[in-house]
Amino acid sequence: MTNPTLTVLICTHNRSELLLRTLHHLSVARLPENWKITVLVVANACSDNTQEVISRFAQQLEGGLSLEWIAEPVPGKSHALNRAIPLIHSDLVAFVDDDHRVHPDYLVNICSAGKDYPEAGLFCGRILPDWNGSEPDWVHDTGPYRIYPLPVPRFDQGNEPRRLTPDIAIPGGGNLFLRREWLARVGPFSTELGPTGHDLEGSEDLDWVLRAQRLGALVQYIPSVVQYHYVDLKRLSLSYLTKKAFKRTATTTSLKDPYSTSRIPRYLYRKLAGYLLSALTAFGSDRRRFYIVRTAAALGEMKGCRQKKFTSENLNKS
Repeated sequence: MTNPTLTVLICTHNRSELLLRTLHHLSVARLPENWKITVLVVANACSDNTQEVISRFAQQLEGGLSLEWIAEPVPGKSHALNRAIPLIHSDLVAFVDDDHRVHPDYLVNICSAGKDYPEAGLFCGRILPDWNGSEPDWVHDTGPYRIYPLPVPRFDQGNEPRRLTPDIAIPGGGNLFLRREWLARVGPFSTELGPTGHDLEGSEDLDWVLRAQRLGALVQYIPSVVQYHYVDLKRLSLSYLTKKAFKRTATTTSLKDPYSTSRIPRYLYRKLAGYLLSALTAFGSDRRRFYIVRTAAALGEMKGCRQKKFTSENLNKS
């Protein structure tokens, strides 16, 4: 009987220092017994020293992990993902972003979940911001003026395993793992929805998960599978917050019930007017920041409603 296998897939673009950090934490993570684990890196249109960093790390790597890499010259994360899919032949596939670090038990808990939940086709874990104390206090605010969505990705469905459906939460690709056969069943990631470079767009992962669920895939949440997302302090500026709120809300709105009407409902105009008035008359930086971000999110929700027609057409193609 052959040992079970796991591929850890990383797509990267011009982030050699962060990628090296990600590879290091994978290399020192605890290894599950009797599993063969391969890390596959796709260097997507990289113009920095990413390829040299990967090659040097592979030569120095010791222990039970093996590291392979390929280059995908066409820019765009979806192109990188689709380039890797035909090369993967392992039992399980795990996705790790190039700006994440994994918990020491990450690999062990992935492999345990694959055994413990044989009925599940897709799995997801927790993504937590990798705070280090240099961030401003307002990011930890849980009161009425807390900022959401934060520009640092976070996915946390609690401390207990549970089955996820689209009405509860749709996991992204940052901490997704799955049985390999679902790659063939669902098909490629949408190149229309995927980000290019480090822009703020990108919903190819949410779209892919939704397509898998429509085909009958069961998604199991495993809280013990944890990744920590790097915190770029530049992303905590008001300018970035508003751009992220606008684009992220537009994406999630367009994917939610994409076959419904693409007209903007009247209540959104009332919501926008209320947020905008509150932003203009707010006293205090926390209150003003909150309503500015909510105004951007309301505008994004309107854009998402208008994008529903495109999203439904994209789903019909796939």
